[in-house]
Amino acid sequence: MSENNATSEQANIQFALQRIYVKDISFEAPNSPAIFQQQFKPRVKLDVDNDHQQISEGLYEVSVRVTAHVYNGEEETTAFLAEVQQAGLFAISGLSDAQLDHTLGAFCPNVLFPYARECIDNLVGRGTFPALMLSPVNFDAIYAQRQQGDQPADA
Repeated sequence: MSENNATSEQANIQFALQRIYVKDISFEAPNSPAIFQQQFKPRVKLDVDNDHQQISEGLYEVSVRVTAHVYNGEEETTAFLAEVQQAGLFAISGLSDAQLDHTLGAFCPNVLFPYARECIDNLVGRGTFPALMLSPVNFDAIYAQRQQGDQPADA
């Protein structure tokens, strides 16, 4: 009987990606063209963040923000700053609160990140800088870390 209930609950779970879109995008090369005359030794500062909000019953917007601030060498000279906020609309229903929170905080950002990475790579290429090969981001680990941060400390 419990197997039938579990199967029935799984059958009621709905997950559909409705749309993927760029919500915000920016590229700056404030020291061009002088930066092109220097030997390029990139030093990358990468920031990745994600957020979500409920749009309507069963519809959620999830966004991933990737900011790549690239300096040339040991100096604080900015080669370029590329930022993208990649978003998606996800129709999700039939999940428990904990499952929904994990889906919005880890699974959906994992779906969106490759699109954000491609946007950053495209921007960098259009700026005529060498490709910026961003490694995959483990949003499951970020989610777990945030969950631990939300736990009250033991007295």
